[in-house]
Amino acid sequence: MPELSDYVKSRDFTGAVTLLEFNRRSGEDETLEDTLMWLGYCAFHLGNYQRAIEAYQELESLGGADEVTLFLACCYYYMQMFDKAEEAAKKGPECALKNRLLFHVSHKLLDENKLMTYHQKLSDTNEDQLSLAAIHYLRSHFQEATDIYKRLLLENRDDLALNVYVAMCYYKLDYYDVSLEILAVYLQAFPDSAVAMNLKACNVFRLYNGKAAETELKTLSDRGHNLQACE
Repeated sequence: MPELSDYVKSRDFTGAVTLLEFNRRSGEDETLEDTLMWLGYCAFHLGNYQRAIEAYQELESLGGADEVTLFLACCYYYMQMFDKAEEAAKKGPECALKNRLLFHVSHKLLDENKLMTYHQKLSDTNEDQLSLAAIHYLRSHFQEATDIYKRLLLENRDDLALNVYVAMCYYKLDYYDVSLEILAVYLQAFPDSAVAMNLKACNVFRLYNGKAAETELKTLSDRGHNLQACE
């Protein structure tokens, strides 16, 4: 029978949640705190934010680690409950994750003063720079986002996902052929990526026509994905 680590490594979070829930019901979990922490993590990555919240709240009631409050805040953020996300994040311990989260919450709440405050606290770590690039992208500062992503890609060649971020920026800058070229690196490693294939179809649509874009999406649609090209 697969172990939890097997499911997590393969990013089969549905399988991981099922195993964790089974262990809880059967009493086979070694420690409830560890099970709840993993349950929250896997449910979050599955996109089941409400289930993650329930796990983290139960963990809090057991006197779990201080950072659980930040994990709750992340769930609220993804549920677009930005006021609750800010409230929860402020209760968490001072750390880089807290600052990044409040940085993004400030953007969503259109609070420019707080945005600049948290911006000034960002460091040169990859996580902080990715956070900054994301905000630039969301604010339509595509060249600034591109510059950060390209620098990070030069420093972290093995982080293939950065190719997708750079390709997205070039798409927004109307460099569709360049976007396709960079995207090809990621698709060579992950040919079934719905996000990458959708972006490829968007580029093909801009360069050629809708029929050509539909052809690019056919492989994924045949596998049950319901995709629409970007505007």
